[in-house]
Parts: sequence; structure tokens; C-alpha cells
Amino acid sequence: MPISSVGNNARRGVTLIEMLVVVTIIGIMLAVVSPSLTAGLDAIRMTSASSSVAAFLNAAINRSERRQVAIEVAISLKESKLTMYSETGVQGELKLPDGILIDAVLPRTDEDSDGVRRLILMPGASVPGIGIQLANRRGGRRIIRLDPMTGFPRTEMVQVQ
Repeated sequence: MPISSVGNNARRGVTLIEMLVVVTIIGIMLAVVSPSLTAGLDAIRMTSASSSVAAFLNAAINRSERRQVAIEVAISLKESKLTMYSETGVQGELKLPDGILIDAVLPRTDEDSDGVRRLILMPGASVPGIGIQLANRRGGRRIIRLDPMTGFPRTEMVQVQ
């Protein structure tokens, strides 16, 4: 075997310095991209949670009308959870995802000392004009309002000031 071929085989491969440079570049790229990825995930969670709350409220209104029974909706600020009750017991429950919490139920009242706001949906009656304000870790807020005229929930973006 010629000596020159042994020298060429020894020069193939990646040096430790080259590997460290590549790993450092990848680390810098991840550090730059990471905040925008987490912001995007928070926005997706907020959109999903807003849609889920609107669908839950719509389902409670529909159940009251179709079955001709009163439905109680309990909104727990401490647990970030909505629960639907009827005379037969619990009908449904919605727990918000991690990172999303119920910030307030609008209009605010002093009556809810236990952190649970309750509303009754009666068949044939108008829907109470309330809003559920959701918040995330980055300070993003949305309000899901029940429109007393139409009975449908709608989502509003809250401008941060």
C-alpha cells in the first residue's frame, strides 16, 4: 500500500473546531427563532381557547332551547374552567389549556366572592349580556361576549395600552 494513500485517509473527517463552530451557529439560530415560536404557540392556544369557550357557550344555549330546560353555566376564575349544569346534573365541562386563564367575567361584580360566576340560561328568554375575558402569559387578551340580541357568542381582541 502506498504511503500517500494512508495520508489522505487520515485527513478525511471533521475536526473538533469545525464541529464546535457548526453547533454554535445552530445554537445562535435557535436562540433567535425561539421567542417567535413561543409567541406563535401562545397565539394558537389563545385562538383555540377562544373558539372553545364560544362553542361551549353556544352549546349551552342550544341545549337550553332544544330540551326546554334551564341550564346553569358556572365560570370558575380560579380553575379556568366552565361547567354546564341542568336539573339532571353536570352536562359538560371545559378546562382551558395551560397558559390560558379566565381573567375576568364582564361586567365585574362583587357578588362572586368564591371566584365562580354563575348564569342561568332559560329557554325562550334572552341571553345574559356577559363577556369572558381570557389572558395568556404574554399579556394577550380576548373577550368572548354573548350578544343578548342574537344569542351568539362573538370574540373581540383587546388592545393592550
